[in-house]
Amino acid sequence: MSDTTISAVKGIAPRIAPTAFVAPGCRIIGDVSLGENASVWYNCVIRGDMSHIRIGARTNVQDSCMIHCDDANSNHPIYPTLIGEDCMVGHMSMLHGCTLEDRAVAGMGTIIFNGATIESDGMLAAGAMLTSGKVIRSGELWSGRPAKFLRNLTAKEIASNQEATAFYIENCRRHADAKSAVRAV
Repeated sequence: MSDTTISAVKGIAPRIAPTAFVAPGCRIIGDVSLGENASVWYNCVIRGDMSHIRIGARTNVQDSCMIHCDDANSNHPIYPTLIGEDCMVGHMSMLHGCTLEDRAVAGMGTIIFNGATIESDGMLAAGAMLTSGKVIRSGELWSGRPAKFLRNLTAKEIASNQEATAFYIENCRRHADAKSAVRAV
């Protein structure tokens, strides 16, 4: 018996690639898509009830994250949440109506608001809060609450982030195998 919820809202059900991993305890609701080899770890909530959420191939959304989005109303435009390929979203992060381009990193416990963007190979440090409309440029590291530019990432740090993403692809296979073994018992 699974304690995972994958459900439609307004007639739109999540689309999950066959190679994606969704851990027990997750809630994936509405207009959400997960790409090939993407992983959503234990106890995440991804709620595409107001607009759409896209999570690209090989991206990992780590334990206890909350991802949501906004719809159009008289006060603001539509804010979907768009997460590219090979991204890393750290444990207990909250993303709302933002964009992470390919290979972006949101460190553990980060908060990202409507209209904010992390460009490719950009990084928001653990515990930081990226406010509405702010843009972390490619190769930059931002930190603080509210987040501000700290410095440029080194080539070694960017490569290390991508190694961590590759690790999650392999680790989700181990967890998927363990989940299958438990069901077989």
